[in-house]
Amino acid sequence: MRINGVQIDDTFAEAFSMKATRLVITAIDLYWAYRAANSFTGFASSVIDCGCEAAIERELKPSETPDGRPGIAVIIFAMSTKQLTEQVRKRVGQSVMTTATSACFSGVESPNRIPLGRSLRYFGDGYQMSKKVNGIRYWRIPVMHGEFLCEETTGVVPAIGGGNFLVMAKTSRHGLAACRAAVKAISRILGAGTTFPGGIVGSGSKIGSRYPFLTASTNHRFCPTIKGLVSDTELTGEVGSVLEIVVNGIDERAVRLAMRDGIRAACAFGPKKGIYRVSAGQYGGKLGPYHFHLHELLK
Repeated sequence: MRINGVQIDDTFAEAFSMKATRLVITAIDLYWAYRAANSFTGFASSVIDCGCEAAIERELKPSETPDGRPGIAVIIFAMSTKQLTEQVRKRVGQSVMTTATSACFSGVESPNRIPLGRSLRYFGDGYQMSKKVNGIRYWRIPVMHGEFLCEETTGVVPAIGGGNFLVMAKTSRHGLAACRAAVKAISRILGAGTTFPGGIVGSGSKIGSRYPFLTASTNHRFCPTIKGLVSDTELTGEVGSVLEIVVNGIDERAVRLAMRDGIRAACAFGPKKGIYRVSAGQYGGKLGPYHFHLHELLK
């Protein structure tokens, strides 16, 4: 298969099960909503060492938020409900509540709930107050800028992590241009998120290592500087840079659409603009049960 002259490998992206929640962060204006959301999603690129993966999903108009103010929707993913609970408590407490004029609400409906304001209310030192509106409990926590309004709980839903594709380019500049276009296309898909810096992975990994204390190591088959030294390299002579885009989603449809639109956007650059080939990371079924076949996605 080729799209605009770009070869699409007959392979699949191997993804795994996660837990996720969506939060709605609001503030007096978008500047402060973004400050809170950016802090919340900081150091959340990979569960390998960050404890969670988090991304900004989209901007929200005042008409779309519970308190009628500008907002940002963020999605946070973890390997278990317990880990998700811990990360939500820490990140909302340290990154959202500390942002002036902020408030935080659940952005997903589910019978499975984890604490949000229920845990953070104790910061009010006994002066916190609760109120039910339309059956939903909110906590009003007094803080120095005024008050921090927070919904008591947020929903938890099954999710998918690790949808991915690899873009093989002439140079890093060529690859970055195509991948930035891909990330922009993915940002339009609700329920999907790219959690790595700028949505692009510069150091893609494989499972395992020759060092027993590491669970993951550099994906040597796709490293261009050592392709002459590696017997199982996947790269041909013209490829000077490989970038990966990893997509998480709240369901298979979100991951599938995000990968499809992202790959199409990258392929629009074509060989004349230094984009030669698209592949994906798969590990023989060792990583997870979700297999997103590139040729099926792009039919």
